[in-house]
Amino acid sequence: MDAEAEDGFREFVASRSSALLKTAVLLSGGDRHAAEDLLQNALIKAAGRWQRIDEPEAYVRQILYRQQISRWRLKWRRRELTVAEPPEHGSGPDDTSAAAELRLLMRGALARLTPRQRTVLVLRYFEDLPEADVARILGCSVGTVRSTTHRSLARLRALAPELRALAPELRALGPEAPGTPGARPAPSRDFSPMEVR
Repeated sequence: MDAEAEDGFREFVASRSSALLKTAVLLSGGDRHAAEDLLQNALIKAAGRWQRIDEPEAYVRQILYRQQISRWRLKWRRRELTVAEPPEHGSGPDDTSAAAELRLLMRGALARLTPRQRTVLVLRYFEDLPEADVARILGCSVGTVRSTTHRSLARLRALAPELRALAPELRALGPEAPGTPGARPAPSRDFSPMEVR
């Protein structure tokens, strides 16, 4: 890599690494150390091809996604996740503590999803990618992305019903899961004798 390309790479890393790290943290289920490793490996791969890359951020993000997919496909991956406990609640509620509590709850809930479910949700809702792009990145069909998204959101609702109480504006989570406080009863269907015939 020549000096000009090296300067361009250093500038890219300085300006975009924090945004890329946020994505990597979400992809790794809140494990910051794994996210740093994921991003570092992606940047190393990008550095080797730097002079031939047209869209550096898109290229690095693609590497992040593919590395994460490789990690959750490996059979020897860790089954145990270590997550720090949230801090004690302060004496007075304010917007900062509510936002921090929401982030901690979301990170914990995402960490309890399977890596595939977490990846689909991050790509669909954090990266705001359409289903077709997510399917292309994951190497599956659009129908698989839709069903995985549906199951992932249902599992997220079941694992963390407290998210709805903290942030009612989270419409991506959909209606409350049955059996949670404030949940709407599931619609029942009684068949009349006329319908059964």
